[in-house]
Order: sequence, then structure tokens, then C-alpha cells
Amino acid sequence: MTNAPAEPPVTRLYARLVVSDAARAVDFYRAALGAEERERYTGPDGRIVHAMLRLGGAAIAVKDADAGDPAPTSLGGSPVIIALDVSDPDAVARAMVRGGATVVHPVADQHYGQRGGRLADPFGHLWMISRTIEELTPEQIQRRTDESFAS
Repeated sequence: MTNAPAEPPVTRLYARLVVSDAARAVDFYRAALGAEERERYTGPDGRIVHAMLRLGGAAIAVKDADAGDPAPTSLGGSPVIIALDVSDPDAVARAMVRGGATVVHPVADQHYGQRGGRLADPFGHLWMISRTIEELTPEQIQRRTDESFAS
């Protein structure tokens, strides 16, 4: 009997974003985030049942809402925040706003060593876009976090 490590149970992870207009969402993610569409499958009515997009080293899937998969806009919003590391958060925020996103928290230098902000895309999904501007230890981040809550 060997002590070989077991194969990890998770072989891939990606977000599957349900939206009210998947074709428009794919166009938005292309223009604002530089996404590359890798595959698309549609139902008989032409609605997207699955579109896989590549964003740098990450992937997301997009599909049209239906009776079994509601869009966040029909639920009053989404409790999920998608964190995206980008090279220029200010430029990405501007591109997202041009495409119809709204600013939740403006892009700014953050106490935890990142420059970033949060936007809601036109389809109800929340995006935290950021770039590391200062290398900090976990202890430094915790100290700064404590200080920010004390103010």
C-alpha cells in the first residue's frame, strides 16, 4: 500500500452568471473586462444556455435567466462579490461605467494595500476590481483594519 496523495476532488471552478440578456452581457464583459468568448450554446429560441468566457487566467460562464435560474435583478440583487485583480482598476472602472455599470464604492487607495473599488454591472452582479499597490504582511493588514474600524 502506498501513501500516494489522493487526487483533489475539485478539478475546475468558475462562476456561472445568470443574467437577463446574456448576449448583451457577453458584449459588456468583452468591452469592459477584455473577456474572450470561448464557446456558446443556445436553445431553440436563441437564448444563451451557456457561454464560456476567459478573463486572463480565469473563466466565467454566462447564461440567460429562466424559470429555474433567476437573474439577480429579479431577486433584488446578488450577495456575491466577484473579486478581479486587474492591472489598472481606474481604467477598468471607467470602461465598466461606459458600458452601463454603476459605482458602488469608487476606486481609491485602500488601507489593506490595494487600489480598488466595487461596481455593479448592468445585470446585477457585483465586481470588486483592484490592484496591489503595497506589499503588506497579514499583521500589517490586520493592524490597519483595526485602526480603520476605530476611527
